[in-house]
Amino acid sequence: MSGPLAGVRIIDLTSVILGPYATQILADYGADVIKIEPPEGDNTRYINAHRHPGMGANFLHLNRNKRSIVLNLKHAQGREALLRLAKTADVLVYNVRPAAMARLKLAYEDVAAVNPRIIYAGATGFRQSGPYAAKAAYDDIIQGMVALPSLLVQAGADRPRFAPSTLTDRITGLNTVHAVLAALFHRERSGEGQAVEIPMFEGVTQFILSDHMGGRTFEPPIAPMGYPRLLTPHRNPYQTSDGYLCLLIYNDKQWRAFFKLIGKSEAEFEQDERINTHANRARHFDELYAWVASVIVTRTSAEWLEALTQADIPAMPLNSLDDLLDDPHHAATGFFKVMEHPSEGQIREMDIPTTWSKSQPEIRMHAPRLGEHSAQVLREAGYSDDEIHALHASGVTQS
Repeated sequence: MSGPLAGVRIIDLTSVILGPYATQILADYGADVIKIEPPEGDNTRYINAHRHPGMGANFLHLNRNKRSIVLNLKHAQGREALLRLAKTADVLVYNVRPAAMARLKLAYEDVAAVNPRIIYAGATGFRQSGPYAAKAAYDDIIQGMVALPSLLVQAGADRPRFAPSTLTDRITGLNTVHAVLAALFHRERSGEGQAVEIPMFEGVTQFILSDHMGGRTFEPPIAPMGYPRLLTPHRNPYQTSDGYLCLLIYNDKQWRAFFKLIGKSEAEFEQDERINTHANRARHFDELYAWVASVIVTRTSAEWLEALTQADIPAMPLNSLDDLLDDPHHAATGFFKVMEHPSEGQIREMDIPTTWSKSQPEIRMHAPRLGEHSAQVLREAGYSDDEIHALHASGVTQS
């Protein structure tokens, strides 16, 4: 085992994207993550490109460094096995509705009865104290509820659209990671386990409104909601004479450098009341972004990149997905690695993004086949080979 969480054991009852994204990060950090799957497996096994059924690309990128065990938790013996695993676990993570956990008799009280020190982390759709508590929540639903598609229209899109990423799932996944880590830290200090609720709706509402609460921060309101710089329809990759470029002229130093770059004087900068202070620029985002666009279109992307880089103005090319895969920075740092998967052959893995001076995490295992570690994990929980065979025969587990 390697990484800062080596020695921490996590029971992973999550599926699809939100929960598996969170538990993969914890697994990358060195935790022993035991992925509990129903007999049919995590739904994500069957989506996107695959060489073999049940080993789809999305699953491979959400479940490395984990061990897979099949348990039918609707069966009394499956629930018993789960509780036996929980006795020696540090954390249990789930992302179904709490009512479903209660029906399985795996609510916090049930699990804490066998292990009072456990961190019982539930990634839910909504705070359970509100009227939406029992509603199902998926990424598309939450994106709409936190106004992301509406913001795109406000920013110039022709119709409401979802972001082409499972954004709210992954934001909540990150919230789940830091909530689990904070709860473990609290337990180290106090000795106390606890239940932690990590709701999507509330967490992503905070994420969005930290930018866009605007004038309604104050009571009574002093201005409309929304951050104008993010909502101007001119805030896009800039078109050059032969492509597109991403750049941001933000502070006084960068604006002065840009003026010099396009042949304007320091005096012209000081005299232009739209631009000469940050406060003035904040009142003229639409006009300034449109003006910059009219300038950038006059040269090629390569010409601008060279000039802007020399002027220390942030600018980079607009990548496609294929460009991102071939990015020279990623090539230099070895971020993408072609590795041999035991059943899937060569696959492209993304490296663990963080770098540690003392406890560097590493990719220890590829995403597991369904039930690949069932027998191993059950033996660790104290089951004999005969008992494991009986569980196989009754359909409680499979390998």
